[in-house]
Amino acid sequence: MNARRTRAPRLREAETHLEHLAITRKTVTALADRLPAVPPDLPEHPDYPRILGVFNDATGPLRARDVCEALDHELLPKNIGSTRAKLKRLGKVGILTELDVGSFTRKQ
Repeated sequence: MNARRTRAPRLREAETHLEHLAITRKTVTALADRLPAVPPDLPEHPDYPRILGVFNDATGPLRARDVCEALDHELLPKNIGSTRAKLKRLGKVGILTELDVGSFTRKQ
């Protein structure tokens, strides 16, 4: 009878521990669902972080020409075209969204 009495508290303790683990698992799973997705990696080029800095400071959508001005690039068609290509690439990797043709904003 003595062995039964010592098992009962340990059994209750183990059951309580299992209940706490189940609650912890449920909590961690719920918190993990709230975490934002890992942002995609930026393409390798020194302009990409600078472009994102321009969008971080922007209050609305930007066009390639606006980004060129903000980066102090000469407003030549080749520079604007190159910037537009970079903006499109950032759109493809999910960092920017193209609202209208040529008008970009940060993805929310």
